[in-house]
Amino acid sequence: MSSYFPRIADHLVEDALKSFGAVVLEGPRAAGKTTTGHKFSNSSVSLDSAPELAALAESAPELVLAGEIPRLIDEWQLAPTIWNSIRHEVDVRKAPGQYIITGSATPTDTVTHHSGAGRFARITLSTMSLAESGESTKQVSLARVLAGAKVAGLGGPTVADYASIVVRGGWPSLVVNRSRSPLPYLRSYLSDISRIDIPALGMAEPDPLRMRALVRATSRNLATEANYSLLAREAEISPSTVRKYLDALSKVFVLDELPAWAPHLRSRVRIRTSPKLHFVDPSLAAASIGANPTALLDDLNTFGFFFESLAIRDLRVYAAASEGTVQHFRDETGLEVDAIVEDYSGNWSAFEIKMGGSAAIDQAAANLKALANKVSKSRASTMASLNVVTAGKASFTRPDGVNVISLGHLTQ
Repeated sequence: MSSYFPRIADHLVEDALKSFGAVVLEGPRAAGKTTTGHKFSNSSVSLDSAPELAALAESAPELVLAGEIPRLIDEWQLAPTIWNSIRHEVDVRKAPGQYIITGSATPTDTVTHHSGAGRFARITLSTMSLAESGESTKQVSLARVLAGAKVAGLGGPTVADYASIVVRGGWPSLVVNRSRSPLPYLRSYLSDISRIDIPALGMAEPDPLRMRALVRATSRNLATEANYSLLAREAEISPSTVRKYLDALSKVFVLDELPAWAPHLRSRVRIRTSPKLHFVDPSLAAASIGANPTALLDDLNTFGFFFESLAIRDLRVYAAASEGTVQHFRDETGLEVDAIVEDYSGNWSAFEIKMGGSAAIDQAAANLKALANKVSKSRASTMASLNVVTAGKASFTRPDGVNVISLGHLTQ
């Protein structure tokens, strides 16, 4: 395993194996789940390695489950009933660290979710963050930011670097082999969603032309609130098809919508509840519309949305390391904050995401302070920090207490 790139989720897997009978590694295909599973397992079987293995897993699961523990069951969703067989074995053996099961889709059969509480620990593995790919200087810890610490850092990626990172994404095979062209790889990935990934769940195969049109429409509206009527018009499909296809994309961990945060406010202003549109990695959006680094640098408005999506991806990875969640805020007055990171205890920090520039940072800081003044007193008492994430090369705490943080300085 000398070539293994350490993942932020590694310590979550290690800890879960000490407490739970089985660890479920979920996430998009090609994000590195199998590699991580192998790192922590002593035996394995991959249900997609031979056509008969999935059938064997359902007809004679004891043969598939036998092996030195922790035993890795890779692509378990190809034989969904094995979930209950694993649950039964965990109950019989009454010991932690029995199985690691990985999957790049969520089966529709509800039997797979029966009585998993207390037996299964679920861990989502996303594509690689900048800290995992070695492109963050790791000078600013999100955990410390969430504890109210001041920040400081210099260096890191340039704006041009970020354009290349957005187009390449955090896919391990592209991170490891940086000379490989990302566009053919990612277009093949997008094509396989309709042909392979969604049908593998037992769902009807989507019309590939309609799915491609919807993915393009979603990419053009990346990091904006979901408007299904708008997506339907742009993709030239019905709103019901939009919702059905978006649900399917979520089940295969391609779409990763950002939910709305709903705090109590001091006023009677209503909070918007629509999620924001994000893919699990912004490179999928770039590939779907044919954007290359030069095109992004020539269109800074579009680049801004893609950079926001990149930052949301990394915030989610770092927040998950301490059981945190990431949401967004918008109310009916138009006040919007790109990300709210809330930890397990309910403490929260707000983040605006801007490419840079003093005027944009000042406006972002004003938005953050406006939100702080709008939430209820009880919510205000649990606020840890206000932060502006940028594509700049400096991280510092302003005199007004707002942190300016380079995305390329962040880590867990």
